[in-house]
Amino acid sequence: METYEFDYSASISVPARAHVGVVASGDLEVLLEPSGDGRAHVSVRTSVVGYGRIWKAVLDRFFRGYAGAAQIAINDFGATPAVVLLRLRQAVEQTDRSAESSV
Repeated sequence: METYEFDYSASISVPARAHVGVVASGDLEVLLEPSGDGRAHVSVRTSVVGYGRIWKAVLDRFFRGYAGAAQIAINDFGATPAVVLLRLRQAVEQTDRSAESSV
């Protein structure tokens, strides 16, 4: 197992927590919650060794379009970059829906 840590600037408060995906062959789990310090922090635990640059590229791409101040934990079991982006987008969508339903 390898662990990677990434930080990004953020300008939007995240309204709720989200949990999407499962840790299984070729998939991953994303846990997203509000960050109290106005930044985005991502922790990746992966079974795939040596892909730190790939993770950075995928997360850089995601955060070019997302400015949420979130604490994100990703538990990976060999997901492709497309699945990573899909799960991240699903987590953001789930937080948005949670905020709408509480209004």
